[in-house]
Amino acid sequence: MSMTLVAVVDLVEAETGRQYEDRVLVLLKRHGGRLERRLRSTDGLTEVHLLWFPSQAAYDAFLADPRRAEIRAELGDGVPTSRVVQVEEVK
Repeated sequence: MSMTLVAVVDLVEAETGRQYEDRVLVLLKRHGGRLERRLRSTDGLTEVHLLWFPSQAAYDAFLADPRRAEIRAELGDGVPTSRVVQVEEVK
């Protein structure tokens, strides 16, 4: 069963946070996921991502992707924090 997620991303350090997101969002395709929408707050300190995955297993694989951990280690303390919520369309 496919899933849609909303990620609210707090960019602790705006430039480093954007670099991290730019690099990590590319990894979605490796796991069958896609970025439906990427929005940034007017102050540049928060991003909202609408993500789609074909299954929970695909999302779990994305989270466990070793490249994500490598990027996080490369960028250090300035990487963003996020809160992810599974959502569904209201009809």
